[in-house]
Amino acid sequence: MRTIILLTISNVFMTFAWYGHLKYTESPLWKAILVSWLIAFAEYCFQVPANRLGYAQFSAAQLKTIQEVITLTVFCVFSVLYLKEELKWNYLVGFAFIAAAVFFIFKK
Repeated sequence: MRTIILLTISNVFMTFAWYGHLKYTESPLWKAILVSWLIAFAEYCFQVPANRLGYAQFSAAQLKTIQEVITLTVFCVFSVLYLKEELKWNYLVGFAFIAAAVFFIFKK
C-alpha cells in the first residue's frame, strides 16, 4: 500500500510538472522549464522510494503497470479539474483497454 501511495503522490507532482504550465502560456518557456524541473525533483523524491519498496513485492513490469494506471487516473482528475477539459467517451474506452492490459499483466 505504501508503494501505491508514494506513486500517487509522485504522479501528482509529475502531472503538474508536465502539464501545469499549460494554463500559463504567457509565461516565458524558460520559466516553465525551470519550475517544471523543480517540481520534477519533488516527484523523484517519491518515485524512487516507491519503486524501491515496490520491487520487493512486484515485478518491474507490474510496478510500471501500476504507475501507468495511477498516471491515467491522476491525469483524468487533473485535466477535468485543473485544465477544465472534458473526458470524452473515446478516452474512457482507451483507458478501459489499458485496464484490460492490467488484467493480463497481473494474471498468474
